Amino acid sequence: MHSHNRFRWLAGPGIVIACLGLLWVFRHQLIPSDAESNDVEKTSKVSEEESQVLELSTQARQNLGLVSKPMKPTEYWRNVTIPGVVQDRPGVSDRGVTSPAVGVVSKIHVYPGDTVRPGEPLVTLQLFSEYLQATQTRLFQAVQEISLVQAELERVSGLADSGGVSGSRLIELRNEIKRQKIQSEAARQELLTRGLSPDQIGMIESGAFVSTIEIVTPTVRLLGGTPNQSAAEADGTESDMAFEAQQLLVELGQTVQAGQVLANLSNHRSLYVVGHAFKREAGYLENVAQQGRPVEIEFADDSTDHWPDIDQAFTIRHLSNSIDFESRTFDCFIPLTNQVRSYQRDDETFFVWRYQPGQRARLHVPVEKLENVFVFPIAGVVSEGPESFVFRQNGDLFNRTSVRILHRDRRYAVIANDGSITPSAYYAQNAAASLNRVLKSQSASGEQPGLHVHPDGTAHAAH
Repeated sequence: MHSHNRFRWLAGPGIVIACLGLLWVFRHQLIPSDAESNDVEKTSKVSEEESQVLELSTQARQNLGLVSKPMKPTEYWRNVTIPGVVQDRPGVSDRGVTSPAVGVVSKIHVYPGDTVRPGEPLVTLQLFSEYLQATQTRLFQAVQEISLVQAELERVSGLADSGGVSGSRLIELRNEIKRQKIQSEAARQELLTRGLSPDQIGMIESGAFVSTIEIVTPTVRLLGGTPNQSAAEADGTESDMAFEAQQLLVELGQTVQAGQVLANLSNHRSLYVVGHAFKREAGYLENVAQQGRPVEIEFADDSTDHWPDIDQAFTIRHLSNSIDFESRTFDCFIPLTNQVRSYQRDDETFFVWRYQPGQRARLHVPVEKLENVFVFPIAGVVSEGPESFVFRQNGDLFNRTSVRILHRDRRYAVIANDGSITPSAYYAQNAAASLNRVLKSQSASGEQPGLHVHPDGTAHAAH
């Protein structure tokens, strides 16, 4: 009995001693040393850094259409975007051709879409104007009267020398010639303004009255030149000197009145981009117009691959001083010099203009200057909640870097120069969302590329 109790008494301390022994044997596993703790921390840190790096093959980058380029600090103008539209420039782009007299359309020479040059016939009219007929008669009579009076003056001049005719008679005849010349010159000018050519006026003076008149294409008015400049004087291209027949407003056999529009012609070399802004944006536009700062214009449905680059600075010419009653917007006007191509069909030349009236546009008006910043295309930045990231390229490896966004619009993201971006290093300019998805998939699978991460965040394949 006493021996059994003694065994119990010895069993308790034995168990305790055994437990202490086990703890001593497995002490490294249960309680890591400071050095081991540092090793674990370093391993965790490296793992975290490696989770920000992904590896893409050349084929993968080509499939993504990935573009990288070196980044450097620059300046950027924060802008406001207002809608706009391309419009004809009043008094320059379009030209209405009117009838100079009452008549009937007897022949039509051009149709909508045709190209016409100054002096080419548009419409032939059979004249019914009594006034025009009377003017022709007055011109013919004045010319004949001058001829008769001149003959009488020559006859009596010899008699005046012998005293057979008084000197006052000679004065009367000379004055009559002056009066008839004034009447004939007035009739000539009236016929010229009615659309008759000098050759036709010469026919009228000889007694062949004009019963038909050709309405011809007027001269193109070039900005910076005079309305009557010729192509050689203005040194313009063929498209500068030509009109397109936009509308034909008469038919064969139709009676037209003096001043009635026969056709509308257009030349789209000089246009306006008209921006529609709200009143709260008036201050921005006024400052830009006063300082002459260029405005960036983004044209809708513009095929930049098929046209040369625009070599033009877009500046606001003037602002409208009235507000549209329905849209509650006011307009700003920016001159636009159009681009053109031509082609031949059936011995005729046709023009294709790059910008057409009615085409939509966006005006990016600069309002605030941001200096010493990095500017990325919006596709080169990806955001997750409050965090935004860009991807730095190092060969096949892409390191995700957290950045601070100062400004973002639909085209660009402006990033602070706070040390997160390394100047002259290559960064992805697009496909940032795709790269981020690949990186998250790679982290979730636990597969990391074989690489070595430096303290400055750069990485390369492990040696």
